[in-house]
Amino acid sequence: MINGYICSPIRTSMKKDIHPEDYRLVVFKDMSNGYTFLSKSTAHSEETVTHEDGNEYPLVKLEISYKSHPFFTGKMQFVDTAGRVDKFRNRYKKFIKEGVKERQEES
Repeated sequence: MINGYICSPIRTSMKKDIHPEDYRLVVFKDMSNGYTFLSKSTAHSEETVTHEDGNEYPLVKLEISYKSHPFFTGKMQFVDTAGRVDKFRNRYKKFIKEGVKERQEES
């Protein structure tokens, strides 16, 4: 028991055959401010980009990173979410209309 918590037995190794093996270097780009960083990942992407080191890597776009998140920056920044909301509404427009019709018929 540590600090009042019951601890499970200590494992000496990780579980076998549950971890991905296709790690590769990927560039992550914060779309709100253009910040990019290189890291290993299993994230798939069709797009590629030339990084600062001159090599070409797969590109994974992020909406927010530590460079733009208010917790880390200490200030609020406007993040454009209207495009995502409109995209959602357009995609599910048919279902929204059907739900409204059903509610009108019930009343």
